[in-house]
Amino acid sequence: MERVILHCDLNSFYASVELLSHPELRAVPVAVCGDPDSRKGIILAKNEPAKAFGVKTAETIWQARRKCPDLILLPPHHDLYRDFSRAVNEIYGRYTDLVEPFGIDESWLDITGSMHLFGGDAAAIADGIRKQIRRELGLTLSVGVSFNKVFAKLGSDYKKPDATTLIPPDRWQEIVWPLPLGAMLFAGPAAQRALGQYGVKSIGGLAAMPPALPEQLLGKMGRQLWEYANGLDRSPVRPQHEKEPVKSIGNSFTFREDLTTRAQLRRGASMLCDSVAGRLRQHGLYCGAVAVGLKDPAFKSISRQKHLSHSTHLRGDLLEAAMELIDKVWKPGSPVRLLGITALALTDSLETYEQTDLFAPRRLEADTKQENLERAVDAIRQKFGGEAISYGEAAGRPKTLDDGGEDGG
Repeated sequence: MERVILHCDLNSFYASVELLSHPELRAVPVAVCGDPDSRKGIILAKNEPAKAFGVKTAETIWQARRKCPDLILLPPHHDLYRDFSRAVNEIYGRYTDLVEPFGIDESWLDITGSMHLFGGDAAAIADGIRKQIRRELGLTLSVGVSFNKVFAKLGSDYKKPDATTLIPPDRWQEIVWPLPLGAMLFAGPAAQRALGQYGVKSIGGLAAMPPALPEQLLGKMGRQLWEYANGLDRSPVRPQHEKEPVKSIGNSFTFREDLTTRAQLRRGASMLCDSVAGRLRQHGLYCGAVAVGLKDPAFKSISRQKHLSHSTHLRGDLLEAAMELIDKVWKPGSPVRLLGITALALTDSLETYEQTDLFAPRRLEADTKQENLERAVDAIRQKFGGEAISYGEAAGRPKTLDDGGEDGG
């Protein structure tokens, strides 16, 4: 039996939520943005009239206003967006218990086992969900209907706003294969460039390749993209309570003032490693590798990673590895706008990757003391708040515009 998967994508979500409080602005160009007086002044969302002027998400405010001088800017209210996201997913839950959020404004629904309860017509069910969301919450969404998650996602992007698109199992090739390669989930700019060297511009072009070639160019992801292009996505829709295993834990800061000395970089890295180590312990995890990312004021990025001799969730171990990587790629005096630290190769146990030496017992003793210290710090922060205590070299934490951490799945 073919699966029936829906991908529901709320249209201009942030802007749509804001316009519920400003109905008089629906017909004029509106964008939700960050602080226009800071370096993080970028467009977070825009309504349809703003789109008509070419305003794009993630561009700077000055770029958007150059396209649309009369653009009205509204501040974001993230708590409100989360409340609406929960309410939307609760409505989805009336149709199936297999609801997998994909960000704050998108979700997959597997209605294979429940569609008979709602008439048995998948496209009609999608239309019913759209009407229910509009009636109860005042929001619109686009829905893709297909037999796998990737094509359902393609369907929701195919026609916007407020539309249902069906990509059926008997004629999906005529709809999917002519689409540009970048329309497919996870076919990012790097994949497009690599495959474009072989004349592959469309999803059908990728599907026609020998599977070994995209795998040779892009590794496992290349093979996965080839399978997607051929309709072979078998990934399940995960219920909201069933979390995908954490594959990485990272944090990054964008600083108001560029970092230009090693001492400043170490201070920033110390804060990041403190945060990442604490979250590793919170998850009961250890990392076997560390990655560092740097971005300069011109947005040029560089990243490096290294494996550790033993798995860890201690701040000092992460900091030592991070600084070793920074010293290899950073030229003294070069300005750093953003600094990121990510823990990789996660396990739930303490592992050693090289032969131990005569000093191992001393190291283990030191690690035990450090473990006790850092867990004591965790306990103080849990009771009195995250700012209650900090390590000496991380004291006087600078103000940042991006204090974002993410558990990668």
